[in-house]
Amino acid sequence: MSIKRALVSVSDKQGIVDFCRELSALGVEIISTGGTSTLLAKEGVPVIGISDVTGFPEIMDGRVKTLHPAVHSGLLAVRDNEEHTRQMTELGLDYIDLVVVNLYPFAETIAKPDVSYEEAIENIDIGGPTMLRSASKNHAFVSVVVDAADYATVLEEVRANGDTTLATRKRLAAKVFRHTAAYDALIADYLANVTGEPLPERYTVTYEKIQDLRYGENPHQKAAFYRKPLAAQDTLTAAEQLHGKELSYNNINDANAALQIVKEFEEPAVVAVKHMNPCGVGVGASVYEAYQKAYNADPTSIFGGIVAANRIIDEDTANMLKDIFLEIVLAPGFTEEALEILTKKKNIRLLKLGNLSTAASRKTSFVVTSIEGGMVVQESDVHSVNPEELQVVTDRKPTEEELKQLLFSWKVVKHVKSNAIVLAADNMTVGVGAGQMNRVGAAKIAIEQAGEKSKGAVLASDAFFPMGDTLEMAAKAGITAVIQPGGSIKDEESIKVANEYGIAMVFTGVRHFKH
Repeated sequence: MSIKRALVSVSDKQGIVDFCRELSALGVEIISTGGTSTLLAKEGVPVIGISDVTGFPEIMDGRVKTLHPAVHSGLLAVRDNEEHTRQMTELGLDYIDLVVVNLYPFAETIAKPDVSYEEAIENIDIGGPTMLRSASKNHAFVSVVVDAADYATVLEEVRANGDTTLATRKRLAAKVFRHTAAYDALIADYLANVTGEPLPERYTVTYEKIQDLRYGENPHQKAAFYRKPLAAQDTLTAAEQLHGKELSYNNINDANAALQIVKEFEEPAVVAVKHMNPCGVGVGASVYEAYQKAYNADPTSIFGGIVAANRIIDEDTANMLKDIFLEIVLAPGFTEEALEILTKKKNIRLLKLGNLSTAASRKTSFVVTSIEGGMVVQESDVHSVNPEELQVVTDRKPTEEELKQLLFSWKVVKHVKSNAIVLAADNMTVGVGAGQMNRVGAAKIAIEQAGEKSKGAVLASDAFFPMGDTLEMAAKAGITAVIQPGGSIKDEESIKVANEYGIAMVFTGVRHFKH
């Protein structure tokens, strides 16, 4: 067998002229449609219009052109089936040996901010996926190309053997079905959102690979980094790496955790993360001041950590960053002086990621978590507390400064693994208790870390206190104000303890479990 006829119809025409010119030089007859046919003819590549093959005009603004037996018989006929061969001969039909198709740009269309529903629907390809699926099903005899990256391989094999190898055809067919599945998943997702069904009876998702990773959480685990199509520009998948080693699986997870926290703040903020939990968060008048606070919050744990800032890293901040070992520094940018300082450290990874000081514009998305045999899906936790909706439940109201620190600590505690306790003072965390099996244990860790800094600090708890023991511990440590969701059947016990010690306590009515 050899490739004698190719059907070419592409929306993305990059490289297609040179590819078809080479095919033609190898004796391959080119059939084409619409704009692709026009381009090839203009560039001097011999081309046969699809209507000359089907004997039927392209109609309905090109909606119907390849959906014809003359096309799909040529694609689906089993070449070593005598009955198929007889029917092809009797009907005067010819085989098609190669299909080169890429699809209407649906993703690019719906990415436009002003796209109309009608325009989106018009950019759903019908004929393209049908041809791709037909050719892929019959890959024992037909080669199919959906990705320009495969042009060179196909040409190389056709030059050498007149045809592609079966192994190549299998690989290309598998790639096509991944491609069409992703295309359909994107359409399904768009329509589910349009019709208000974000959690439908079938949840279809698609991701495109950014890179293979050296390994996963541990060296014996395989891993790769994927991006969701049309992911927002303030997500880690849009980051530009300016310097340093390749990202690891753990780097990516930690950097994402840091990013989610730093996006909580409008004012200059710096977050240090270790193992998915913040070890230091600081807010200041400048990124330099914010970093000082984040560092001083826990100078031990920040070593080997991830740092995220929501302002451009300047020279003074870079001079502080360079003094310790850090895996990643993530920021909206770096001054030339800061880059010169930090790039002298060979292995530090520098990531640039757009404007991160737009917390008010954060939108709800959906988080997918794998479990063995399935997955669970939920809305992302982008809830922000409204200070006017806080319920003061103690005799003493928080002072203006205490309220400021309570709101700061509440932004942080929602990102700490449950059970979670965060102590804060002077716009910085002074103690973080994360991932404990009981709330007293989390409070104990946070208070021990804070030491003398707990005196006069405030405390945030991601969920209610089931009894008054945590408040007892907080009071003895000198904590003056508490923010928590409330809602326990023993709320009165905690309120009583708070009143006994003169602690101001407010309820948010919202909990922030994080598993």
